[in-house]
This record gives sequence, C-alpha cells and structure tokens, in this order.
Amino acid sequence: MSEIAPPRNLTPGLCKTIETEMLKACAEVAAKHGLVAEGLGVQAMDLRWNFEFGVRVSIPLPDGSTLDPERMLFEALAEEFGLSPDDFGREFSTGRERFRVAGIDPRRPKYPISAARIPDGKGYKFTAENVALLLQAAMKDVSV
Repeated sequence: MSEIAPPRNLTPGLCKTIETEMLKACAEVAAKHGLVAEGLGVQAMDLRWNFEFGVRVSIPLPDGSTLDPERMLFEALAEEFGLSPDDFGREFSTGRERFRVAGIDPRRPKYPISAARIPDGKGYKFTAENVALLLQAAMKDVSV
C-alpha cells in the first residue's frame, strides 16, 4: 500500500468530500447497531491545518427520522423571541456573510440566537431582533 502525501492546504471542497465519506462510514457502523447517523455539518475550518464536523448517532423514530434537540428547543422557544418555529435552519445575510439559524439559548438574553456561518460552519450569536429583521429581508429577496 502506497502512502499518500498530505495536501499542502485544505480546501472547502476537499473538506466536504472527506466529511461525506466519513459520514457514509459512520452511517454503516451505526446501522449495524440499529441506529442512525446524521451529519451536523462542518463546525470549524482552518484551511491550513484542520476542520471539524459533527455526527449525531440516534435511535430512529418509527418513521426512520431522528430527534434534533436543538430544533426541538428552538421550536418550543422561538415565539417568545419574536421568531417562528419554522425559522430553524433558515438562511439570512448580514450583507457581507451568510448564516443559517442553528439554535436558541435562553440563558443568553442579549444574544440568544445561534447561527452557523456558511460555508465554514463557525458559530455566531445574534440578537433575536436582528435575526428577525434579517430573515424578513431574506423573505423579501426570495419573493422578488
């Protein structure tokens, strides 16, 4: 077996390919135990050295789907923060960067909304009011 030289740098495309291949392998191992593996996406990326991504392994529900605790918490609390339960996973732009709504943390009253920057998955905190306005603007952009 020949040894493969490591790349000089990582690229977003290479990270995505590796994530996909590793998720497939995790899904095969989980299935052997009657479980389901699902990717949580890239969570951090340093293109010079490494990247991180998450995998959640769950007992499947009768329909084959899985519970997402972040989604469940968001859906339960969203209206208290002026958002819709359907806003989980929606994308918005700050003008310079794009983000995906990833959760809600009521213990952070000033910045309760968690979002992941697209494409590297780095986490950021936002005010609920700001996210509501940015999501509203994103809806207008789509309908135009």
